[in-house]
Amino acid sequence: MRKTEDFTAGPIFPLLVRFALPVLLALFLQTMYGAVDLLVVGKFAASADVSAVSTGSQLMQTITVIITGLAMGLTVMVGIRIGAGQRQEAGAIIGSGICLFGALALVISVLAICGSSALAEVMQAPEEAFSQTVSYITICSAGAVFIVAYNLVGSVFRGIGDSKVPLMTVFIACVLNIAGDLLLVAGFHLGAAGAALATVFAQAVSVLLSLLLIRRRGLPFSFSRRDLRPRWPYIREILRLGTPIALQDLLVSISFLVIIAIVNGLGLTASAGVGVAEKLCGFLMLVASAFMQSMSAFVAQNIGAEKPERARRALFCGIASSLVVGAVMGYFTFFHGELLAGLFARETDVILAAADYLKAYALDCLLTSFLFCFIGFFNGCGNTVFVMLQGILGAFLVRIPVSWWMSRQVPPSLFHIGLATPCSTVVQIILCGAYFAVVLRRQKEKSPL
Repeated sequence: MRKTEDFTAGPIFPLLVRFALPVLLALFLQTMYGAVDLLVVGKFAASADVSAVSTGSQLMQTITVIITGLAMGLTVMVGIRIGAGQRQEAGAIIGSGICLFGALALVISVLAICGSSALAEVMQAPEEAFSQTVSYITICSAGAVFIVAYNLVGSVFRGIGDSKVPLMTVFIACVLNIAGDLLLVAGFHLGAAGAALATVFAQAVSVLLSLLLIRRRGLPFSFSRRDLRPRWPYIREILRLGTPIALQDLLVSISFLVIIAIVNGLGLTASAGVGVAEKLCGFLMLVASAFMQSMSAFVAQNIGAEKPERARRALFCGIASSLVVGAVMGYFTFFHGELLAGLFARETDVILAAADYLKAYALDCLLTSFLFCFIGFFNGCGNTVFVMLQGILGAFLVRIPVSWWMSRQVPPSLFHIGLATPCSTVVQIILCGAYFAVVLRRQKEKSPL
């Protein structure tokens, strides 16, 4: 059996960073995985295809965040059991999780394929890009089972303290997706449909190779076919922990879909420009996102081992580390947005539109250093209902109203519309700070320092 990473002893900063680096690389490759579609389409296809990939990939990202949110429940469950020394339960928990996510994959595929045209209409896909958008959604939805399988593998291994297997999984997918995009989009000129086909193929092969890799390396606890059955107590616990996260992520993603729909109403150039900017934002938030995921596993183990003070120290280490990188990212985003946007687009109007929108995200590069680490900490503590509530409040009381109001100004500015996101983040940080004080008081009452 393989050993797990023990987060309950030793210097916090080196342990956290050592675990976060493979997570960061995996997130980078995963972001590249999605961005390559837009990059290749932007260079070898028309603006209509860029808009289609932008809108379609955002919809598929919405599906993905549901999966990753639910899978976080599995990560926290496994992490707490590992920290508490209850490894014998891990195999049964994972087996129940596989049954749950297998059923979910089937439902997602059927609903998304049947509703692809309706989804494109809801997103107000520009008329010039409507058919391409429908094709992209339909093809990617057919591969939903591979999206689910990839995220399930990652959640299990992050829970046991292994961030290297998810890195290898996404590396395989990224390489295959790049090759597929170059062949189908640049070579055969299939546009958005070619990008979608490359995505599904890459996910399928990646999952199969990853399962073979896992079989060879083994798990740090017993796992057999007998574990592959639904145990309702474990499924209920996965859903109890994961559903608030998934719901929060879903509603936050919907708020971004609303912004894209608002921008789509401003025309093809604005639609393509914001699509490019949103892909770049995935890279800008990588470090904060890596610490958020790593924080959940790190904190879960220490909560399971009854070491809340160590969990809190990890939170501050994560904030300080991601803030330094966020300052650098913010500078380049605000002052050199055109250079960044030029990597994904060739038309000057699209590049300028993307750069204008990106300036607002320069502020968010700093703010998410706090917010994402707070979210990771609360997830690891099992406070997922609060995570859901703060995300919903930020999205629907701030982000959507501000973006809509800004879009009604004459003339509308993508920079002003983009400001809705940092405004929401500020509100969420205030909520997280207040709740952290509540959690601190409760932990001190339970286990005085």
